Amino acid sequence: MKAAIQITGLTKVFGSKRALDGVDLIVEEGSIFGFLGPNGAGKTTTLRVLTGLARPTSGRVRILGRDVAGADDEVRQRIGFLPDVPGFYDWMTAREFLRFAGGLFGLTGSLLDERVAVLLDLAGLTDVSTRIGGFSRGMKQRLGVAQALVNAPKLLMLDEPTSALDPIGRKDVLDMLASLRGRTTVFFSTHILSDVERICDTVAILDAGKVVAHGPIDDLKARYGAQKVIVEVDEGAEWLAGEVGRAPWASTVTLTEDGAIEIAVSDARAARCGLPAIVASRGLALRRMEAGEVDLEDVFVELVGGGRS
Repeated sequence: MKAAIQITGLTKVFGSKRALDGVDLIVEEGSIFGFLGPNGAGKTTTLRVLTGLARPTSGRVRILGRDVAGADDEVRQRIGFLPDVPGFYDWMTAREFLRFAGGLFGLTGSLLDERVAVLLDLAGLTDVSTRIGGFSRGMKQRLGVAQALVNAPKLLMLDEPTSALDPIGRKDVLDMLASLRGRTTVFFSTHILSDVERICDTVAILDAGKVVAHGPIDDLKARYGAQKVIVEVDEGAEWLAGEVGRAPWASTVTLTEDGAIEIAVSDARAARCGLPAIVASRGLALRRMEAGEVDLEDVFVELVGGGRS
């Protein structure tokens, strides 16, 4: 499989701050790749280097087989980009804006008409005649993705495309991205773990300018995710959660809304022995104890410690 993005030893320094510290990364063509990390981890800086908006302090970055440092218009015409806060001409309609964007890439005539029609349909904006100034944030993000696709790019890069959207807006944007699987390489940065787990093939987790994990989601779950145990008792759930939280084999303990206790455990055997003993010490009735599924959040917490705001 060919690499759409290949980063080797990427470092970016701002004054005394090392924003990126020896980043190595490969993104395969046709994949939907999630670039995860807490705020301040260096995700936006990486995207700025990838798009040529910032120069690396050291290291090598290749996009679609070409070195970014020497990239020309031929390479740029094969890339689509959506920043975290996209700008629009509010007095235009969606159709006018996409025609304008297509014109910048030299698209004209029937090809431009067809491309705009397809993208308006993909964004769910075909019948919307309202000017962009009256769009919701979700509509603007969908239009932003459509604009980034107007040149039929081989590589689409997006910076936090769903961070400010409500659940419906997020679903719409994610559905757009998922529809591109296998046709366009999608590389998007985010700190929303559920978005990545929903549509991505492969992820990298960035923390303090370094890649701390990289691979298919299922592989990362198997390699880093703590095992989970779910427990239900007839009564005394809050007491039990507190007691379990002090056990050396319990990494995190969460009391769910329905009264169940979810426990991420570092030692499953010790948990299977210790949990019944704790329950019995209080004379509680154990209704359920079973293994739970590890998710990407467990991996993220394990590697990054919950992230930063």
